[in-house]
Amino acid sequence: MNIIRFEHIETMLLLWAALLLIGFFLYAARKRRQGLQRFAEAHLLPQLNDSVNAAGRRRKAALLIIAFIFGVLAAARPQWNPVPETVKRKGRDVVFVLDVSRSMLAEDLAPNRLERSKLAISDCVDRLQRDRVALVAFAGTAVVKCPLTLDYGFFRMMLEDLSPDSVSRGGTMIGDAVRTSLDQVLDNLDRKYKDIVLITDGEDHDSFPKEAAAEAGERGVRIIAIGLGDENEGRRIPITDGSGTRTFLKYDGREVWTRLDADTLREMVNATPGGRYLNVATGSIDLGDVYMKLIASAEKKALESETVMRYEEKFQIFLGVMIFLLFAELLISERKKKTIEPRRHEGHEEKQRRKRFFVRRENAG
Repeated sequence: MNIIRFEHIETMLLLWAALLLIGFFLYAARKRRQGLQRFAEAHLLPQLNDSVNAAGRRRKAALLIIAFIFGVLAAARPQWNPVPETVKRKGRDVVFVLDVSRSMLAEDLAPNRLERSKLAISDCVDRLQRDRVALVAFAGTAVVKCPLTLDYGFFRMMLEDLSPDSVSRGGTMIGDAVRTSLDQVLDNLDRKYKDIVLITDGEDHDSFPKEAAAEAGERGVRIIAIGLGDENEGRRIPITDGSGTRTFLKYDGREVWTRLDADTLREMVNATPGGRYLNVATGSIDLGDVYMKLIASAEKKALESETVMRYEEKFQIFLGVMIFLLFAELLISERKKKTIEPRRHEGHEEKQRRKRFFVRRENAG
């Protein structure tokens, strides 16, 4: 048996408007009658209404109401004849590993390295093609902020909340961030289809990042590293105290300058299959474009499959009926066609009149 369903069932609420149309036509008919009664004598009303096609006017109103109903049904997108279809989903697992240490507050990228990174990741998520994503924040330690998910809205919410306060310990431990991604986010079932997108200025505090990258390579995980910051002169790290006073971070009485360590990142990506290093430095990057070129085009695994019911769209039938009814309404006239008596009747009466005239004339003579 065919199962009938409506894709936009809420549109059916517009059917109540059909009652408003009926009320409108009844009100219009009443106002016409009142207008005639106001401006004409009662004995003249039959003559005034003699040319009006009252039945045609009612048919036109009925066709318009029925056409409206069919239009609403078409907008609700009726469907039937369901057919089962197996849908297979393919994708990759992508872990965004973002440095949230204080050095990422340097302003050699506007407004600073951290905010520019968050914007780039958000733009990238807009172009994802059903890949699962995760988020790991790190400074002196690493924290999983979002596990692998297809809920991009939740991912964005976690991303927006990232700041240097997201991780309790200061510093920069890139190696710990990679190991956390391997142990707590990614599984060991497949030796491919996995990417770590590492976004950092590359400064590391003895966390053995090269060894962590080598472990990722052995597990078939690719690292795409994005290097941010001035590689030559570096930049100071601005901080703001509780009173709003802006100063720069100091260590042992001297201002701290942060520079991009590109060499470490290059060695890390070379240890993974197909790894890539992108030296953004103080320029700009379209992470969405990087995703399309390096990740979206890469080989994907079958993540899951499900059987869904596909319905045939039948709104065309209701739309066609609506158009037919509207054309039919246009063909109905609200005026009656006048009947013209044949000319031969007028000639016969003229002959009779002349005959009576000559008879009277002869009698008078």
